[in-house]
This record gives sequence, structure tokens and C-alpha cells, in this order.
Amino acid sequence: MLAFVAAALFLIAFIIRVTETSTQLIFSPTSLMLLGLAFLAAHSAGVGSGWSTRSGGRRR
Repeated sequence: MLAFVAAALFLIAFIIRVTETSTQLIFSPTSLMLLGLAFLAAHSAGVGSGWSTRSGGRRR
């Protein structure tokens, strides 16, 4: 899921960069790319991968 968020951020940053849209500092293409890289790193580290715990005791 985090990889999809990162891909969306990269796409938004690319569109802003290509169209040369004037945005405020927080939505600059560089900041969006860095945020996308952070989401991609979290995805690679396994964050949000759907950890599940076993319930119901031991299986035999």
C-alpha cells in the first residue's frame, strides 16, 4: 500500500515539474519526491505489510 502512495507522490511531483506549475514551498517537486522516497523506504522495510498475530492458542 505504501508503494502505491509513493508512486502517486512521484506522479504528482512529475506533473508539477513538467508543467512548471508555481507552487508553495511545501508542495515543490523536490519535497514530494523526498516524501515519496520515504514511503518507498517504509514499504521496503515492511511497514504496513499486514502483520497478523495468531489467535486461538497453539495448533497441533
